[in-house]
Amino acid sequence: MIEESVLTAVAATGVDPRKVAEVVTTALAEDLSDGPDVTTTATIPAEQTGTAFAVARERGVVAGLPVAALVFAIVGEGRLESEILLSDGEVVAAGQRLLRVSGPLRDILTAERTALNLLTHLSGVASLTRRWVAAVEGSGAQIRDTRKTMPGLRALEKYAVRCGGGINHRMSLSDAALIKDNHVAAAGSVARAFELVQAAARPGLAIEVEVDTIEQCQEAAAAGAELILLDNMAPALMRRCVDLVAKAGSGARLEASGGLSLDNAAEVAASGVHYLAVGALTHSAPVLDIGLDLLD
Repeated sequence: MIEESVLTAVAATGVDPRKVAEVVTTALAEDLSDGPDVTTTATIPAEQTGTAFAVARERGVVAGLPVAALVFAIVGEGRLESEILLSDGEVVAAGQRLLRVSGPLRDILTAERTALNLLTHLSGVASLTRRWVAAVEGSGAQIRDTRKTMPGLRALEKYAVRCGGGINHRMSLSDAALIKDNHVAAAGSVARAFELVQAAARPGLAIEVEVDTIEQCQEAAAAGAELILLDNMAPALMRRCVDLVAKAGSGARLEASGGLSLDNAAEVAASGVHYLAVGALTHSAPVLDIGLDLLD
């Protein structure tokens, strides 16, 4: 039986609780595929109980506390009691306690690594996102993610991006149409690719276009693209595209993608683009160091 408080916390992430449970059970299956934890069952009596805390080892932004709590709840099958001590999205300091769990020590230690794997990864995504958000602060540009996510973790990683102050782009291939360079090459031109997608898309579906030249940007704006992705452009060229689209009055939003780094984020944001698309938020985020400490 899972505590109501844990279910409520998971639901508050905005991620389907059933999908979160699937991620957790899949992760646990990797650790328990050959039976129970041999070391834990050998060294800890079944009746021994205790309390442990998830503790930050470094400063960062925490994300995934409800997910970690769900790991303990599923392993404990009603035997463990957990308390989330902070809210996802908060900045934490080294030594700060994030989550308390009490009950049979066998259950706590069996769940430890799975809970920490998810918690440290999601907190790493949130922490890196916050650094990017800080880098463009005051520019009006927003940091957002891509589909460069780990299989099975997309919804949770995109949640972690939101915890870090970023925003989400597409969740799947079907919630917006994105015409990329290979589509343009296959169709023959930006205008022709747009025409084909527009004819096939369901009513109201956003059509976005990736471009790498001024001419393609003009073509995309004239076709009616809602979002134009400026791929691997220098900031000066991005500024020209921003001015061009503004003068054309197309209303298209502009996004910088490719070739971005924390070192050039402020310069790119100053070009006037609305978004910076950062694949690294999810595919290259280092974990936030968090450990589980048993209470003496």
